[in-house]
Amino acid sequence: MSDNSDNQTPGAGGRLVRDVVIYTFARIAVVVALTAVIYYVAKLIGISEFPLIVALLFAIVIALPLGIWILAPLRKRATASIALVDERRRREREQLQARLRGGPKKTD
Repeated sequence: MSDNSDNQTPGAGGRLVRDVVIYTFARIAVVVALTAVIYYVAKLIGISEFPLIVALLFAIVIALPLGIWILAPLRKRATASIALVDERRRREREQLQARLRGGPKKTD
């Protein structure tokens, strides 16, 4: 007895997963790129035995604030998708509670 008006945001869950996965991979890509840059710049300036783990740790520290700035559009899109899914779940929970109390059904 479910109609399509109960689910006004079809595919919002899929969009949420896609947006979060894209944002996560973008953050990882920033760390990988910075690691390569740090490692090869160290090699260029003459540090012959620069540990890769040190380059990775520096890249993680640098990527934290840099990713916030560079990846702002992706982060905002992921946050909006999360908010959309949360709103749908809140609305569905309210409708379920109203039905369990025997109140009137919402038709929006």
